[in-house]
Amino acid sequence: MQFVLASQSPARLGLLRSAGLDPAVFVSGVDEDAVAASLTDPSPSELVAALAAAKAEAVLDTVAAAHPDAVVVACDSMLNIGGQMVGKPGSPEIARRRWAAMAGTSGELLTGHAVVRLDGGSRAKEASGWESTTVRFGTPSAAEIDAYVASGEPLNVAGGFTIDGLGGWFVEGLDGGHTSVIGISLPLTRRLLAEVGVSVVDLWRPPAS
Repeated sequence: MQFVLASQSPARLGLLRSAGLDPAVFVSGVDEDAVAASLTDPSPSELVAALAAAKAEAVLDTVAAAHPDAVVVACDSMLNIGGQMVGKPGSPEIARRRWAAMAGTSGELLTGHAVVRLDGGSRAKEASGWESTTVRFGTPSAAEIDAYVASGEPLNVAGGFTIDGLGGWFVEGLDGGHTSVIGISLPLTRRLLAEVGVSVVDLWRPPAS
């Protein structure tokens, strides 16, 4: 059975590879703003779960043609900061404003997961869930924020920060799962795989001979 990651995130792919998997990557190309706009007053958890489900759905036909027996995993992350759900900044100006507001505070990083199992090219089982982790931000100086924004790293990641890259210098601590903040919760993914009848240990790479 092929493990499929429905994401172009290098952080998610790297984490899964370091955890023993060899994912095939299929990028969904979902219009996240359109999906969010189609929902009626969703809670933060409902929003990230719906976005993850949309990403999984978008790649199913393509995956089924290439890998009839597969398990597709899609994720979406957003940061709840001051009661506002924020995704990727997308521009240096927005990233700089967000960091100026986040410095010295805490936010809730929510990650939604959707898992779909394909058997013989047909949808067999599915499961979904979400996880929340509190992120305690440090207080970088204006010069440090400028340097971080200039690096380009925060522009295309949820909340405008990472913990496994340059942004890790400016995160004081986490209350919850650190892999969820990287982009995909390994414990939650393991539980969802079990719900669709897949044991993660069966997906591990064979040991090198």
